[in-house]
Parts: sequence; structure tokens; C-alpha cells
Amino acid sequence: MSLRIRPDHQRFKDIVRGKIKQDLKKYVKEGHFVGQQGRKKITVPIPQIDIPRFKFGSNEQGGVGQGDGQEGEPVPGQPQDGEGQDASPGEAGDTEGTHGLETEVTLDELADILGEELQLPRIEPKGDNIHSRKTRYNSIAMAGPESLRSFRRTFQEALKREIASGSYNPAQPIIVPRREDKRYRSFSPVSKPTANAAVIYMMDVSGSMGDAQKEIVRIESFWINTWLKKNYDGVETRFIIHDAKATVVDEQTFFHTKESGGTMISSAYKLCADMIESDFNPNSWNIYPFHFSDGDNWSSDDTKLCIDILKQRIIPISNQFSYGQVYSPYGSGQFIQDLDAAFKEADAVVTSRIKDRDAILESIKDFLGGGR
Repeated sequence: MSLRIRPDHQRFKDIVRGKIKQDLKKYVKEGHFVGQQGRKKITVPIPQIDIPRFKFGSNEQGGVGQGDGQEGEPVPGQPQDGEGQDASPGEAGDTEGTHGLETEVTLDELADILGEELQLPRIEPKGDNIHSRKTRYNSIAMAGPESLRSFRRTFQEALKREIASGSYNPAQPIIVPRREDKRYRSFSPVSKPTANAAVIYMMDVSGSMGDAQKEIVRIESFWINTWLKKNYDGVETRFIIHDAKATVVDEQTFFHTKESGGTMISSAYKLCADMIESDFNPNSWNIYPFHFSDGDNWSSDDTKLCIDILKQRIIPISNQFSYGQVYSPYGSGQFIQDLDAAFKEADAVVTSRIKDRDAILESIKDFLGGGR
């Protein structure tokens, strides 16, 4: 029975996959999956198909617009005023509601769909891999619990014993294992290389960065994380907010902090560089700093300091430094121009202008399209 179901199940998964790809821009724009981050599976709404049905009735009625009755009277079977209609707020209704249909996809499947739609190349991890020790049942022992007994190896030992002793009869191949024939699956530690990534998000939370701008950052970071987790065995995520001073915060604080005041971007870059040097050895970690801002900075001197920190402390040890400039009616937008001028020949520096939610997908492609 399960073999018959598999083709239908695969066809259903293909339909769901096609639906997500078809509506990916809408899902991204509306931030549909963001509230489900942290889960292994994501629920996806899919269209419900209503199957047509024939309704049998009397053929003695006239055509459309014909028959007894006065103009304005409801046709038979149509709800009267106050009957069978949707209830107003606070009142119960008696009509059938519409029911949406949902299914689940894994984050890996979601990442595959994103990669296919944006034609993202797979990332080749750089540097030495971290070696983790895992336990695998890859050997055989002569003692162990019965739950781990290997029936095949046990009967092999019994067969070898009977053949060696001359008691094996091919005409009546009856083999009875003895205690000394029993073999058990055993484990041993195995060193496995794992590629890990450190993703450091920095965001300007000064007065010019409003809720709309922060929501764009929140949506984009979810999809960036989804893709990076597909490419790496482990992803460590850190968050830094800054106005004139930078602070390390948790994810909830990162996306919901309301601040005001000036902006000194160098404070965030200094903190990011210190974090990398203390927590993430570039020989073992693939490092991805992301910075989101509306492009305002305190002064040109601070912008020069930012460029110096990037050149000397961040870019040389990072896979890629990414800067996303979110449009704000209150921001000057100058910082991205300064970065583009300073790093126009640097492949490891990627900048992206994010005008609104419609631009999120293109910005993700800017950041991840290089495969670094």
C-alpha cells in the first residue's frame, strides 16, 4: 500500500513546491514564514480545490428572470433579511465558512526553493573545518545487549563453526547458533569535519530607522539564515544594534528596539571586529557580517574610520561583508556611496539598496548570488 501512495505523495509535494515558487515573492513580501522561525518545519497555505457537483431539481421553473414575483423580491432559496447571512460583529451566523488548507515543508526544502528561484550557487566553505566527534555503530563485538545482536553475523559464525567441525549437512542445512557464535553491533567514535558559519547582523536603530525599515531587515535576515543553514552544518547568529553606541543584544531586542539620536557606524564595526577576534577563529569559521542602515552617519571622519576597520579587521577574515541600505525618507543615503567608492574592486564587499518589501528578493540575490 505504501508503495502505491509514494507517487501520489511525491506529486502532492511537487504541487506544493510549485505553488511556493509561484508565490515566493508574495510570501517574502508579506513576511509569511518569519513568525515561524526556529521551527524545523514551516506551514504553507495552499489553494483548496472545490470539485464541481450536479444539483438535481425540478425542471418546471422558467428561465432566468422569468416566473412569478415582483421586482426586488428575493428568489426562492435566497436568504431573507436577517436570515442565513453573515453575522454582524457580535452576532452568531449560520453560513458555512471558507476553510484554508495548510501543509508543511522543511527549512531545507524552503532553502532549495529559494535557491532555484534566485539561481543561487552553492557556497563552498573556506578554511579548515571543525572536527566533531560522533558515535557510529560501525563494528562488531563478541559481547553486548541482545537488542544489538547482529543476526546475520551470528548465523555466519555458526555456519563457519559447523563447516569447520564437519557437522554441516547441505541436505539438511539446519544451523543452531551457540553462545560463542553470537555477535553484536558495536560503536566507535568517529571524527567528522563540519563546516560552521558565524552570521553577525548589525542594524542602525537611530530615529530615522522606523518599524517599516526594521521589518524589512527582519524578513531579509530570515531568508539569509535559511539559505546559510542549508549550506553549513552549524550556524551561529549574533546581533548588534547601534546609534551613537553599539550593543550586543538578543534577536527579540534587535528587531523591536526603538531608539533615537545620532549615528556612529564605526561603533558597530569595532564591536563586530572584537567579537570575531574573541569568538570566531577565521581558520575554523566562515564569517558573514551583515549591516543594515538607512545610510546616515555622524560625519565623514567616522565613515573613514568605518572603511579603515573594514579593510584592516573585518574583510580580510570574512567570507563576505554585506551592507544593505533600507530606504527611509529621513536618511541621506550617503553611506552606500562611500562604501561603493572605497571597495569598487573588492569582490568580498557587497552592497544592496532596499527600497521597499518588493526589493527584498533582489537584495537577497545581491548578497548570496556570489556563492562566497
